[in-house]
Amino acid sequence: MATKRAPFLLPLLLFLLSAAVAQDVRYNYDKDADFSKFKSYKWVEIKDAQKLDDLLEKQIRSALESQLGQKGLTKTDGDPADLYIGYQTAIGQEKQFTSYSTDWGYGPGWYRGGWYGGGMGSTTTSGQTSTIYTGQLALDMYDSRNHDLVWRGVASKTLDAKAKPAKQQKIIEKAAAKLLKNYPPPVKK
Repeated sequence: MATKRAPFLLPLLLFLLSAAVAQDVRYNYDKDADFSKFKSYKWVEIKDAQKLDDLLEKQIRSALESQLGQKGLTKTDGDPADLYIGYQTAIGQEKQFTSYSTDWGYGPGWYRGGWYGGGMGSTTTSGQTSTIYTGQLALDMYDSRNHDLVWRGVASKTLDAKAKPAKQQKIIEKAAAKLLKNYPPPVKK
């Protein structure tokens, strides 16, 4: 009977594992903006954005430029540009505390409707603190005519300070593709 369940359990296990480490991507856009008129873009710096090292900066821009090009947008270094595009990152840490108890023996407590206060028992509570790194990439697009934000996407679990360079590049490219999957937004009807 266990062999009959095995083909169903493996895909379920793989799905649960991938969901645990999958990137979360969200986006929002100006419903009144005409995205068909945006053909070119220029990179802009976002004020007070966290500074990255030059290598990570190149990896992120390269991945985003590839995706923007596939969406029909042409990069320009000067004006006029239809869109001003900037991004910001967050590489933070979250503390997680995990604890567990080991109860054994007998000791004080409720028993058969009354408080029982004698005997011996032991409880040990153990804990562990670990650091979880989180990385987020936010991409903002502004209409260059009026400087209004027209599109914003955020991908979490994208930047990992401890990842090896090849893995980091792969994660960034995957995030850029997911981030711009829904750009341009659907046309109003």
